[in-house]
Amino acid sequence: MAPDPAVVEALSSTDLFGQLNRRALNRVAEATRTVHHDAGKQLTTEGQEGVAFHLILEGTATVDIRGQARDKLGPGDYFGEISMIDGQPRSATVTVDTPMTTVALTSWDFRPLLDEEPSIAKALLLGMCARFRRSEAAASS
Repeated sequence: MAPDPAVVEALSSTDLFGQLNRRALNRVAEATRTVHHDAGKQLTTEGQEGVAFHLILEGTATVDIRGQARDKLGPGDYFGEISMIDGQPRSATVTVDTPMTTVALTSWDFRPLLDEEPSIAKALLLGMCARFRRSEAAASS
């Protein structure tokens, strides 16, 4: 079955997957599912196990670290990529502010893609390095 063109477009607009060729991008999109979340739902809990990446299509959420609001997320933003990759506990709590729709990708659907499509692993490394450098630059200014 062909992936949803809207999901392919949304994934391609992220720094995490934007460098992928069309074939690899379609493979990632095929492994996702669209999920609707109610306002007030905690999508991730800091310190708890995490298994999925979420890309926000609609709605907003708040990111809390150690009980302090740190960021607001909206369409085009994503979270959960680190825990999806390394299987370690979540580094933040993400709570839905308004009804939300996300594209979700679980670790058990994602990890086989890394073996089958090496370009995905390379794109992830480059995307995460870029994100880390932006974070580092923001912390030092």
